[in-house]
Amino acid sequence: MTFSYFPGCTLKTKAKELDRYARISAEALGFTLEEIPDWQCCGGVYPMAKNEIASKLSSVRALASAKSKGQALVTLCSACHNVIKQVNNDMKTDSNIVLKANNYLKLDEPYQGEAEVLHYLEVLRDKIGFDNIKAAVKNPLTGKKIAAYYGCLLLRPGKVMQMDNPENPKILEDFIRAIGAEPVLYPQRNECCGGYMTLEDKSAAQNRSRTVMDSAAEYGAEMVITACPLCLYNLKKNSGSEVPVVYFTELLAQALGLE
Repeated sequence: MTFSYFPGCTLKTKAKELDRYARISAEALGFTLEEIPDWQCCGGVYPMAKNEIASKLSSVRALASAKSKGQALVTLCSACHNVIKQVNNDMKTDSNIVLKANNYLKLDEPYQGEAEVLHYLEVLRDKIGFDNIKAAVKNPLTGKKIAAYYGCLLLRPGKVMQMDNPENPKILEDFIRAIGAEPVLYPQRNECCGGYMTLEDKSAAQNRSRTVMDSAAEYGAEMVITACPLCLYNLKKNSGSEVPVVYFTELLAQALGLE
C-alpha cells in the first residue's frame, strides 16, 4: 500500500526523528509514505472566516496531488490533519470555496474534495489493523502504564474529523494495547494543553499543561503519548512534570524493534 504523505513543517525541522520513526515503521508494517512534491505549509490553524481562501490553497494543492495519484492523503501531525481535513470538507460542501480555489490554482482537473484524508493512526487502525500490529511487535512494552493525550485537534470538530468519539475516544488506547502496554484513562486526556497560547500567555499555557500532566500522573501514568508536535513540546516544556512525554511513532518504532 502506498499513500500520499503530507509531513508538515514541524516534522521536517524540529521533529525530524518523529517523521523518520513513522516512515520506517510504515515500511515494517507493509505500507509506504510517498511525500508530496513541493508541498507548502498548511498554516497550522484552520481559518474560520468564510471568505478566506488564500491560506487554504496549500491544502487544496496537496489534496489535488493525492487525487491525481489515486491515493489517500496521510498526515502525521494532528494540526496538519485538522487543517487539511477541514479544508477538504469545504471542498466537498462549499461551492463558493470550490470555485475560488480552483480559479486560483488553475489545476488540470478541478478538485472537489475527492481525496480521502487519513491520520497515520487511522492507517494503523483501519488499513493495517491493531491485531496485525500486535503480531508484528518484537519488543512489547509489557507492564508499562501509558496515558494517551488527544488534545483538541484530532477529534474536533467531531462531525468533520470523524476519527473517533470526541467525548470518549479510544484509538490511542487501542494503539497502546497493540504495542503491549496498559492504557491509563484520566479526565484531561482530550482537553486543551494550551499550546497555542504559549507565545501570547505562557502562564496560561503552563497552567493548562500542568493540569493535563498532573491528571495523568494522579491516575498512575508512567508515560504520556501524543500525536501532536505542539502538544508534545508544550507538555514537555511547560508542565514541570517528571512524567515523560513521547510521540506515538517513537514508541511504535521501539515496539517493532526498529530503533
